[in-house]
Amino acid sequence: MKFQRLFTKKVKHTPNSKQKNEDEHVVELKGKFIEKSVKPELNISLLDLALKNNIDWQFACTNGNCARCRCFVQYGSELLSDVNSMEKSRLDIQEIKDGYRLGCQAMIIKNGAIKARNKTYF
Repeated sequence: MKFQRLFTKKVKHTPNSKQKNEDEHVVELKGKFIEKSVKPELNISLLDLALKNNIDWQFACTNGNCARCRCFVQYGSELLSDVNSMEKSRLDIQEIKDGYRLGCQAMIIKNGAIKARNKTYF
């Protein structure tokens, strides 16, 4: 009995552990005026997720030509698809290094926390 108590580790269950897990899988999107935290969806672009959740994300073409959906990814870029040729042709190399993406091209490929803000040139 005494032996068990010394070597048995008690696991504390915190009431917020479920909430913390849910917070780890949230996409924070900020449009021109509207900011929301939404659940991520795999294989959907940041632009499409913003539009699906009524966030006022600026865009004109949805295929990478206009660059109006340009956004700054504050964190979670590793959960997005790699920068593609469309983004390389529309964004400056330094912009890409600084964390800018085209919202229509940046696809969510893994669950986790992402924070992005629409930062159009206009």
